[in-house]
Amino acid sequence: MIIIDQKLKDEQGRNLLFRGCNLGGSSKSPIPPDLSPREPVSFIGRPFPLAEAEAHLERLRSWGFSLIRFIITWEALEHAGPGIYDESYLAYLRKILNLAGEKGISVFMDPHQDVWSRWTGGDGAPAWTLEKLGMDVDRLDAVGAALTRERYAEFHPGPYPRMIWPTNYNRYGAATMFSLFFGGNTYAPETRIDGESAQDWLQERYLACMRHCFRRLKNCKAIIGWDTMNEPHPGFISYTDLNSLENYAVATGTMPNAFQTMAAASGHRVSAPVYSTGILGERVIRQELLNPQGLSLFREGYSCPWKQAGVWTDRQGTPQLLKPDHFALYQGRPVRFAEDFLKPFIIRFTERMRDADERTLVFIEGVPQGQGFTQPSHPSWTREDPTGAINAFHWYDGPTLFTKFFRPWFSFRTDTGKIILGRKKVAAHFSEQLARGIAWAKEKMGNMPCLLGEFGLPFDMNGKSAFRTGDYRPHEEAISMYYDAIDKNLLHAVIWNYSADNTPEDGDGWNGEDLSIFSRGEGRAMGGWRRPYPMATAGEILEIHWNRKRGLFRLRFRADPGIPAPTEIYAPPECFGTAPKIEIRRTTLDTAKVSAEYKPEEARVFIWNEGYRGDLEIIISR
Repeated sequence: MIIIDQKLKDEQGRNLLFRGCNLGGSSKSPIPPDLSPREPVSFIGRPFPLAEAEAHLERLRSWGFSLIRFIITWEALEHAGPGIYDESYLAYLRKILNLAGEKGISVFMDPHQDVWSRWTGGDGAPAWTLEKLGMDVDRLDAVGAALTRERYAEFHPGPYPRMIWPTNYNRYGAATMFSLFFGGNTYAPETRIDGESAQDWLQERYLACMRHCFRRLKNCKAIIGWDTMNEPHPGFISYTDLNSLENYAVATGTMPNAFQTMAAASGHRVSAPVYSTGILGERVIRQELLNPQGLSLFREGYSCPWKQAGVWTDRQGTPQLLKPDHFALYQGRPVRFAEDFLKPFIIRFTERMRDADERTLVFIEGVPQGQGFTQPSHPSWTREDPTGAINAFHWYDGPTLFTKFFRPWFSFRTDTGKIILGRKKVAAHFSEQLARGIAWAKEKMGNMPCLLGEFGLPFDMNGKSAFRTGDYRPHEEAISMYYDAIDKNLLHAVIWNYSADNTPEDGDGWNGEDLSIFSRGEGRAMGGWRRPYPMATAGEILEIHWNRKRGLFRLRFRADPGIPAPTEIYAPPECFGTAPKIEIRRTTLDTAKVSAEYKPEEARVFIWNEGYRGDLEIIISR
């Protein structure tokens, strides 16, 4: 696969359109998911046991999935210590990826993280990245530096709150690690690890790990490229005032400001606000005491990097903020995280991975956006920057994801709080949000190809009613609306996610999420996402439309008579039956032959063009 004229094409010149999934949600955690850094862990068996791999991959292929975003974590590769790679896990990965290649499924590897690591409430980095800075990872929850599902009951009453995990981006553990990883040389030059600056040491360990992984896997033909990092975050970088709450996706639950979380991590008892967020906005409903035991996160001989940098002090016994705008400037001007820190990292990542394979594609991600972000999420890209890049932005129907409640005729804008009523207006809102991501790539990133790297639906929405009734029609309608927006924007897309071990009781096995399209041996809400699409088009795609209720698919494209290979359309029998009706409409008087062939064993419609020049409209119906 190559990029020509900002389009993904196969070797025969056909325009490719990818549909697929993230594999898989449970790959974020080892077996078993123990938070003790001293217990041995293994990720062998994620995303599924090797003995089950062929069955799962064959299922994905039969569903028409042509691309997998394959989830791995830094911890999975290097959990035992710096430079100690899990070669058994790499050998397991190689077998899985070779099987994917045999099934004709393409893969791009995703070094996944959420809020830095499992010890800071998510997944990704090994525990030793925190320990190298002197943090006692067993105390992260106790001092309010993290909020983990595993230890929540030790320090809080009631069950782990729904969708609370993103708030960890604003707590000390994750925010400090991201700030040092991307901007340690600028904002904490005194902080060093093994004689190197914290930024250089952390980035080098990450890059070396991913490059080692790629070198072990580069002969796996399924791999077409690498993601740089899932949803990178600025941490404290770009905060204009450390007494405020900034760089957050949603304000819910206890949300200390940056200075409060710094003070609490160093042993001070801090009263922090508890937020509630709804369609009318966010508000503080009460206060909660952080670090009631007055513990320090740091082992003897270590201290807070931000105290070392002179951001704050407690020399007189009381925390005092000295530099509230410490993270606001870069080289004397307002900082632009995506340009000043994220982009140099992406370029460095690209160069290191292309040491292993100069042809690999690089999938660029930006910062996950929300109410508390004011800066662009993605960096700009020019002709001077590395080629072969793809804008792999993410999008979720935020109100449904966070509230786990869906009505097709109701939504609201998370940026303005404006209510949207009416199914057509809601559908148009979904499409417009995706169009914005494409427009940014067109205007600021050299019109590079775009891929929707994550989108999806919580299957435990609407009070988990589908688990009791077996009625997934609301889920099908929601997912169908998402795919309609994707089709309208002619986007490549991989849905989040396929978890082989999902159950309605445990969901995806991570932070209470349940977004897997597969559970207990079968697909869920398949009527929403198993749908026709053009996999390879001998010409330029102009329009895609699927009417789920009528069973009518329409593809309009500008035929290229110079491409001898056929246009290939995925046409599942669940949509059309075993003998679909195929109609070909021409827009010119050109009499060159155009014919159609349906192969039920492959669930494909092939359109053969023997020299026709002009637009073609292909209509497939029951």
